[in-house]
Amino acid sequence: MAKYMLIMRNSGSTQDYADMDFEAVLNAMGAYNESMMKAGVLLGGDGLTDAAEGAVVEFTADAPVVSDGPYGETHELFNGFWTVETSTREEAIEWASRAPLGPGNKIEVRRMTDESDFADYADNEYVQKEKTWREQLSTRE
Repeated sequence: MAKYMLIMRNSGSTQDYADMDFEAVLNAMGAYNESMMKAGVLLGGDGLTDAAEGAVVEFTADAPVVSDGPYGETHELFNGFWTVETSTREEAIEWASRAPLGPGNKIEVRRMTDESDFADYADNEYVQKEKTWREQLSTRE
């Protein structure tokens, strides 16, 4: 068995969803997640907030340089990640700046979505199930 990360790449902004039926998107993603739960293949997952809320910490020869928003190139690949819990975005950026990486490396800092991001859809079946699944996953060994 091997573990995989399925990384959703977007065209740059969640604003692309502005013209979509978000409740339908929630239901489709919820059904997809439910199918993976039932198959026993889902280990965990989270969405990321709009890329414009993110930051990039770029390592140079002198010191890390922080810039707003991700500026990824299409040829760049993700090669790992950490999840951290901090009080502020700045604290998360500070931790990213401490990573033992050399010049040329970049860490994109993005907040993970939580229940509050879906407050307007609290009655949605899959939003409710997601809460239950997260509780189940947090107690899973």
